[in-house]
Amino acid sequence: MTDIKELFADEIVTRATVHDVELPQGAGTMALITLDNGFDHTKPSTFGPGGLASLGEALDAIAGRGDLAAVGVVGKPFVFAVGADLKGAALVSERDQALQIGRLGHEVFRRLGELDVPSFAFVNGAAMGGGLEIALHCTYRTISAGVPAVALPECFLGLVPGWGGTQLLPRLIGPAAAVKLIIDNPLSQNRMIKGREAFGLGVADAMFEPADFLEESLRWASAVLRGDVTVSRADHTAEDWSKTVSDARFLLDMKLHGASPAPYRALELLELARTATRDEGFAAEDQALADLLMGDELRAGLYAFDLVQRRAKKPAGAPEAALARKVTKVGVVGAGLMASQMALLFARRLEVPVVLTDLDQARLDKGVGYVHAEIDKLLAKGRVSGDQANRLRALVTGSLTKDAFADADFVIEAVFEDMKVKQKVFAEVEAVVSAECVLATNTSSLSLTEMASGLRHPERVVGFHFFNPVAVMPLLEIVRGERTDDATLATAFAVGRSLKKSSVLVKDAPAFVVNRLLTRFMGEVIGAVDEGTPLELADHALDGLGLPMTPFALLQLVGPAVALHVAETMHEAFPSRYGVSENLARLVAAGKPGVYAPDFSTDPEAVALFAGGTSPSTAEQVRLRALRALAEEIRLMLDEGVVSAPQDIDLCMVLGAGWPFHLGGITPYLDREGISEVRFLPPGVASVPA
Repeated sequence: MTDIKELFADEIVTRATVHDVELPQGAGTMALITLDNGFDHTKPSTFGPGGLASLGEALDAIAGRGDLAAVGVVGKPFVFAVGADLKGAALVSERDQALQIGRLGHEVFRRLGELDVPSFAFVNGAAMGGGLEIALHCTYRTISAGVPAVALPECFLGLVPGWGGTQLLPRLIGPAAAVKLIIDNPLSQNRMIKGREAFGLGVADAMFEPADFLEESLRWASAVLRGDVTVSRADHTAEDWSKTVSDARFLLDMKLHGASPAPYRALELLELARTATRDEGFAAEDQALADLLMGDELRAGLYAFDLVQRRAKKPAGAPEAALARKVTKVGVVGAGLMASQMALLFARRLEVPVVLTDLDQARLDKGVGYVHAEIDKLLAKGRVSGDQANRLRALVTGSLTKDAFADADFVIEAVFEDMKVKQKVFAEVEAVVSAECVLATNTSSLSLTEMASGLRHPERVVGFHFFNPVAVMPLLEIVRGERTDDATLATAFAVGRSLKKSSVLVKDAPAFVVNRLLTRFMGEVIGAVDEGTPLELADHALDGLGLPMTPFALLQLVGPAVALHVAETMHEAFPSRYGVSENLARLVAAGKPGVYAPDFSTDPEAVALFAGGTSPSTAEQVRLRALRALAEEIRLMLDEGVVSAPQDIDLCMVLGAGWPFHLGGITPYLDREGISEVRFLPPGVASVPA
């Protein structure tokens, strides 16, 4: 068996250094351990075998010292610690290796809670995964009010908090709050909480401001040791753990349908924490961690995480950033909901004037009013200050004429999805803006090249496709037309970065990436229903993937009219692969918002519009039909050069369609299932090494 140290040969070792601190008010000497990997906050401290060994050695040096009143742990500036070194973990190929990793973490971390003297964790910065678990093992915890991220994100990646988190956290803050941090937040786009919220939940016993955090923490620790401060914690053993676990399992089934094992294992461990001894609980974590480290879901999760953290930050094919032009004013054509969301985002992120135009004053007032109302909500939630709110309101204005765009550097249209309408809009804008002004379109399916064909300067037209809701969805498809030049493209990518979006370069092809694949996917499911497959059977045929919503729920969200329009556009481009459902057209004609009632029970009248087919399929037939169609379409897109690599397809599906991390996007799943005749990714990528 390969020694686990060899798997972590590239580990950036987090060193644990010890120095003595004399506590205030004569409380005695504290051995303060500082965790630091030698880099600044942009490379947070993690733990592989080397880091765990260093912490173990520091604890060895402290053990048996009779002169100590306490032991403290603190991180380097802005970072406490962010958990295990997952690069090495992804190389594990034997279960015994996986068990070693779990047991080594427990062996070292638990010593902090089993010392002869009290231990204090001073959480001065980001604390995630194993980093938070270090703090949980300590007797007491303080936290800085400025901590930006506290989380146990393991379930997001296909793991469980396996170094004590599932056992210690529910006993500290109660099972319901623990479910939120361990399961709910990771499955909600890996949500993090800040220091203040962590303190409010009881994760920490005291909170201090960042400026003098360590000094105040040491003073507080001194008061605890002297008996001047008593830390009292609620006894959660009497809580209804069974109901909490049952409710959480019900919600997991609704969201994942059993597709990802990690959250279910985490829930089992949380339930065990109520009665298990420390040894029993930690041993169960070891077994769960070993099982999951040997699973494809972890590799898929790490693959998707790497896409989001690395590839999204250095988009393939993007021109040199130095070519980007400065944007000092933005114009938005249209004042509907999508346009108004964009205007708010531009104002918040770019902090430049943003002007909306529309056809009449009522629409314009509604759009600008929406932006101002959203700013008021941000103010009420404390997300912006009063001064910031005033500045943002002043930045967003409206105009009935496009003359207001004369000094704009970036104008984006968000009007009706019709080629002639968009061509007319661009011609009107081009007449008033400078020759260098970027003209962007938020089209979801139309040809960018055709849209720019009648302009004097088609080279400055670029696709800038947001996803709804604009403020939440992280993906931005940046589309290069046949004539789009590098300066325009570089400016679009620079603006995307300023908007804090993850941008992917896409060729000008029908519906680009996300809408092309979702339309094909939905079209196959709707086609099966048209042929006579019961609607609910077809709608739930792909539940095993753990997708964020079923196809007909997605149809409800998108709107049947929009879905029909995109299907018609795609049918015109690829008639042999994209059909137009007559039943969907009847649904639109009937004015139905979808097949579900507001309570998401099926609407009998809407379902009846899909009756009439005589060739029903089984659920498995529907599943294979949809997946084979996706595999075919992805292969064609790669052959056409719509994106540069399968990784860009996966990045788009994860960030633009909510495709689950535990699948790794779409291509790893298709590879693992053997759906595609030729693999999209090399063996071992997003799957267990052979």
